[in-house]
Amino acid sequence: MANPLALTSGEPAGIGPDITLAAWLRRRELDLPPFYLLGDRGALADRAKALGITIELADVTAEEAAAAFPRALPVVAAGRPATARPGAPDDTSADAAMASIRQAVTDVMSGKAGAVVTNPIAKSVLYRAGFRHPGHTEFLAELAATGGRAPQPVMMLWSPTLAVVPVTIHLSVREALAQLSTDLIVSTARIVVADMKSRLGLAAPRLAISGLNPHAGEDGTLGMEDIEVVAPAVEILRREGILAKGPLPADTMFHAAARKTYDCAVCMYHDQALIPIKTVAFEDAVNVTLGLPFIRTSPDHGTAFDIAGTGKANPSSLIAALRLAARMAAAQR
Repeated sequence: MANPLALTSGEPAGIGPDITLAAWLRRRELDLPPFYLLGDRGALADRAKALGITIELADVTAEEAAAAFPRALPVVAAGRPATARPGAPDDTSADAAMASIRQAVTDVMSGKAGAVVTNPIAKSVLYRAGFRHPGHTEFLAELAATGGRAPQPVMMLWSPTLAVVPVTIHLSVREALAQLSTDLIVSTARIVVADMKSRLGLAAPRLAISGLNPHAGEDGTLGMEDIEVVAPAVEILRREGILAKGPLPADTMFHAAARKTYDCAVCMYHDQALIPIKTVAFEDAVNVTLGLPFIRTSPDHGTAFDIAGTGKANPSSLIAALRLAARMAAAQR
């Protein structure tokens, strides 16, 4: 039996508990891979009661989770009990969220879990508690550090119809422009290709590299970055045998015909990549962190405090994240 997936609690006051419960209830219908929640059983039971859900919860260890999964939603204790109510994070929220993430990484690195799947966090809540990372991606890279050196994390948003990667991630546009370099584009693309080969089963991934400026700079009339920064990166990748093309005008990369010509669009900054995928695949897109020594996926949405505990949360993206994590774990064995 494959190792179960370690699912973090995310922000306890958000929709993470709602979609976790909904996903487990559909486990047989959708043939979901076994997973366990890292968090507080009491808080999850309270959310189930608020939602009017009758569900069996099982206090287990990670090693016991797969066997328990068919009959009960396995819960492995992590961190102090959370007291936050739906839509109202409190002083326990940040500790619960971070403890869950740390334990998930420990479990996957020690071989108890096959992959990490993370429920949404509220970064503003974490910042108030001293969290110093721009997001999940960077925190996971720190937790994966060996010998004092953290790997370069690469954020991919994946769906059956489109996969995108931003070279610069959670930065202001001004800071993204300052950090963008030929070397960063090349190292990001190499990680994308390596992980798409080893974890997604593509023998020769095709990359479409976007330009930075409108119309990819219009031969330098709209900025020299595409000539001086992006084009040299594409040339290096081609010389290495990577199937890369670009720099391409970002405004014509994402229509249906264009998407058929590549396996992943590598874009220069956050919104250039995320706007198109959240437009064409909002409900089934999955956030995947590449470049780590373990597999991590996540739903591609936030905590949705306004609907937490109401029964309106859609578990589709979490279900897609669980399925993709299991697929990637099976591919790399």
